[in-house]
Amino acid sequence: MNKTSTKNIAIIGAGASGLMAAITAAKSGSNVHLYEQNNKPAKKILASGNGRCNISNTKISSSDYAGLKTNFTSFCLQNYSFSQLEKFCKEIGLFLNILDDGRAYPLSNEAKSVALAFENAAKDLGVQIYNEHHISSITNKDSKFYLHTSLNTSQAYDKLLICTGSQAAPQLGGCESGYDLAISLGHSINPSYPSLVQLHINSKLPEKMSGAKQEAEVTLYINSKKEQTIKGDILFTKYGISGFAILDISQMASEALMNFQMVDIGLDLLPKVDRQALSSQLLSTCKNLPNYSIESILGGLLPSKISRQILESTKINNSTLAKDIHTKMAKQIVSKIKDWRFEISDTHGFKHAEVSGGGINTDEVNDKTMQSTVCEGLYFAGEVLDIVGRRGGFNFAFAFASGYLAGKGVSK
Repeated sequence: MNKTSTKNIAIIGAGASGLMAAITAAKSGSNVHLYEQNNKPAKKILASGNGRCNISNTKISSSDYAGLKTNFTSFCLQNYSFSQLEKFCKEIGLFLNILDDGRAYPLSNEAKSVALAFENAAKDLGVQIYNEHHISSITNKDSKFYLHTSLNTSQAYDKLLICTGSQAAPQLGGCESGYDLAISLGHSINPSYPSLVQLHINSKLPEKMSGAKQEAEVTLYINSKKEQTIKGDILFTKYGISGFAILDISQMASEALMNFQMVDIGLDLLPKVDRQALSSQLLSTCKNLPNYSIESILGGLLPSKISRQILESTKINNSTLAKDIHTKMAKQIVSKIKDWRFEISDTHGFKHAEVSGGGINTDEVNDKTMQSTVCEGLYFAGEVLDIVGRRGGFNFAFAFASGYLAGKGVSK
């Protein structure tokens, strides 16, 4: 490709989607400048998965994503499959460890392996990375995009790709800048909300159980209607509740809270035992150990912090002897264990969220190229779009797939 036909491409945001797009566009011969506001690329990659980085998942479909237009992900995911990502990773020296449930991690078990492999691949292809460059505004004039930085510099580009992510994890650089830039170029934004985030409970009980962990079945109720049931671990905290099961229901809960809907959760603390069997077991144990306190009896079923609060919430004195527990009391206790309801008052906020729902309206983006339908030459990829995946590598999967499509699009 001769120099006169080489396209000058600007990509804003050096996260997963931005790096993938930069590599893809550079392979096509484009001159790529990658702008990053942080002091180094891929900060969210480095922090993800507790430093391990759940890079993708082998079992992906559009049903793993939420947004006003969930089928937006279909073409993208089909045209950049997990096998393609795995092949690409091997090409850049990154080998994956695939778990039985489909989750994929770097074989090194270190997120920095992912960040370094992508950064080096981009640099080897001639991508120029400008760290600590915040894009303050963009001017679209005469089929060119003029990027104005916080350092009072300005440069013109033929094509522009915005991959700035969301405001989740502001301590890692998460912000609304991509939304603001998109609005300035004619786009609309669907309201954003924290996802994969802990939840606040409108009760003082969780604080008394802070630190107690339990495998449970969590049911989400929105306006008293059952919407979702997830099994997994829960962790009570000073502000409410955390754990993988809570993160898994948090997208739907957070969106409902944003829309001022009533949100509750029901906890089944012993999902492997049905009500009748549990009642029989409890009464039998009380009969066999008549001089034990009911708190001691429950201590054989649940963590002590949890069993104490179950008794308090059922107004049964924890020193009550087992011989004094009659059938009605046993049923009260079992009812609480099997379906303990809590009102959700809030999420733990963007600072503690892994990702964000909402973002750039996907009705204004071509799902096959990631190009804007309202501004020629403008593209988007990754979390800045109104697409959010569930836990398990799905958000990175979309970031890489959309980044690949956008990288192809900007280089045509």
